[in-house]
Amino acid sequence: MTHRTSGTFTFAHWDEKPVAGADGGARIAHAAVTNDYAGAVEAAGTSCEYTIAYTNDTVGAFVGYEYIEGTLDGRKGSFVVEQRGSFGADGVIECSFSVLPGSATGELAGLTGTGTFTAKGGQSTTPYTLVYDLPALAG
Repeated sequence: MTHRTSGTFTFAHWDEKPVAGADGGARIAHAAVTNDYAGAVEAAGTSCEYTIAYTNDTVGAFVGYEYIEGTLDGRKGSFVVEQRGSFGADGVIECSFSVLPGSATGELAGLTGTGTFTAKGGQSTTPYTLVYDLPALAG
């Protein structure tokens, strides 16, 4: 059975470091990020690692993995999401993510799902949506 749910996350910490390229032009950076989730997902201090490719100061794309440990709709466990997104000069970040197959533990074992979020520059709290299946809930 498919479940559609939502909530918000807040950037708790963002530490970005340059890897290659020049300021103002094409470059690659690495960011270590922690988030706090509320709503369907309840988790504090997640661990997220991004690789960011900038084409200029305000436009680019990113990929990353986030380890989330907490609860999903009241069920306790952990899982990893793979994120892919882009950002533009308007300060809007578009991202889609999916649960990494086989990564879920505890009451979330077998979790699969996909989601999205749209963040706006300067806004610390962002809404997300998640559509998921959990075999333990079937039947």
